[in-house]
Amino acid sequence: MRRGERATSRWRLESYADTLRAADRAAATQRAYVSDAKAFVTWASERDATGPSEITKKDLRDYLVFMTARGDERTSIIRRRASLRSYFAWLVERGHLSTSPAARLLAPRPAQQLPKIVVREQLDNLLDDDWGDDQWATLDRAVCEVLYGAGLRVSELCGLDLASIDFSKGLLRVLGKGRKERIVPLHRKGLEALRLWVDDAREYVVRSDSPPEALFLNRRARRIGPRDVRRILDHRVLRGHVHPHALRHTYATHLVEGGADLRVVQELLGHESLTTTQIYTHVSKSRLQKVHRQTHPRG
Repeated sequence: MRRGERATSRWRLESYADTLRAADRAAATQRAYVSDAKAFVTWASERDATGPSEITKKDLRDYLVFMTARGDERTSIIRRRASLRSYFAWLVERGHLSTSPAARLLAPRPAQQLPKIVVREQLDNLLDDDWGDDQWATLDRAVCEVLYGAGLRVSELCGLDLASIDFSKGLLRVLGKGRKERIVPLHRKGLEALRLWVDDAREYVVRSDSPPEALFLNRRARRIGPRDVRRILDHRVLRGHVHPHALRHTYATHLVEGGADLRVVQELLGHESLTTTQIYTHVSKSRLQKVHRQTHPRG
């Protein structure tokens, strides 16, 4: 074994990646955790650290300062801190370290930004305009109706299967973060758009090598992906740009403004914490203040 390989092996990154796979963590989480751990190891190795036993809490703080000085987003830094806590906790669990230097590592708090929602004109344009009736227009319509009508994350929409739809009850079975399943209602227009896609259009897109269970297929007859969804919105929104996640924010904001109980909205969105859902109350207040300023004589 070469010197560089011996040094790398002390960090046990391959074994860590194997553990994440065995734990059936989401693919995106696996990639992020392993990539973040590798980035730290590279940084630490450039400072002559040869293994995790040499890492102190000060080293980890210096790494956070390094990323901040480099101009990294605070949300990215917070995610990497979580990755490092996971990695060092794993080293402790496996007996490679006695304590984790990342156990109580603090990270900068993210600045709370109100989510962007789709303005009414764009929403009307997106959902009410006539796009035609070919298979791609039918697909695009169904995708947009489900994104807004069920408030799904893009990854959740892309993961939908034919078996995910219960047309008789108007429900979708959704696999969310952490592979947690939830049941979400879908409005009549959304169900109609799905029915048109499934019954009248999908057969013209599917090929012998297409995943037979996938609900939505792209132009290559493969399961639709996040980039495909972004292209659909870019193509269908005539003025301006709408990010797919903005439709989820709009869905949640409209529910809160309509008087929906916050815990119901939390369940519909698949949020772990009610705190995450509470931001939509701030969005509603912000919109009310804006309307007041624009319309009241003394606003």
